[in-house]
Amino acid sequence: MKIGWIGTGVMGAAMAGHLQNAGHELFVYNRTREKTDDLVAKGAHWVPSPAEAAVQSEIVFTIVGFPRDVEEVYLGDEGILSATGSCRIVVDMTTSTPSLAKRLQVEAEKRNMQSLDAPVSGGDIGAREGTLAIMVGGRKAVFEEVLPLLKVFGSRISYMGEPGAGQHTKMANQVLIAGTMVGVCESLLYAEKQGLDQQAVIDIIGKGAAGSWSINNLGPRIVKGDYGSGFFVEHFIKDMGIALQEAGALNLSLPGLALAHQLYLAVKAHGHGRSATQALILALKSLNGE
Repeated sequence: MKIGWIGTGVMGAAMAGHLQNAGHELFVYNRTREKTDDLVAKGAHWVPSPAEAAVQSEIVFTIVGFPRDVEEVYLGDEGILSATGSCRIVVDMTTSTPSLAKRLQVEAEKRNMQSLDAPVSGGDIGAREGTLAIMVGGRKAVFEEVLPLLKVFGSRISYMGEPGAGQHTKMANQVLIAGTMVGVCESLLYAEKQGLDQQAVIDIIGKGAAGSWSINNLGPRIVKGDYGSGFFVEHFIKDMGIALQEAGALNLSLPGLALAHQLYLAVKAHGHGRSATQALILALKSLNGE
């Protein structure tokens, strides 16, 4: 198929690469053009705007940073929905707001197109290995049509309901991750202070009831002092903010999420907004006088 791909950052480049390796013809756009160089070198076509990607493609995927970026990519002057071409379906894989997902479906239908919200979980590792979890909202028939493409870079894919349901599911995911990351960092900080071999601790507790993706994949990065590879702190703060806003609209109190959000704001305030989420341990060390 001819596929448009908007957003070739840490996650997007790997995901698009899987589609390319599967034999699809890609039309790629990124605000920093250099980030598309590897895909272009392998045969993808650079396009100068999201609109042009829609002109050239049957389906356009997007994975960008913030809801404001999603709005610009779809609804801006050179956005996907401004184009007249062959595009029938758009799939936004950004973690964004459920309300925006619903709005994109309405605007797409005005143009005889369909929209899916399909945020992912699994981090840079899942993107590289093609094992992402993908939670999808939108019309079920459209989901079933796009499913073979999603399987190229995802191993666990679920249809969650009408437009916005994918984003709501991702919020539930981020609520869980936020609390888990606090536990991971506090656990390893405790182990360190007790003089234990932190990697040995990970190796044993990661196989028991305390096991999680975060301890097994991000724990070793913490031990190595690797805070540069992974999901950006500033993007996680955005996600938690959306979840808190959605919870507030329901008069739902989530104190654990609120605490994690404040801790991550402290990480960002210390200059680590573009570090990965495991940098949370730096804030906890700071609280303990390190």
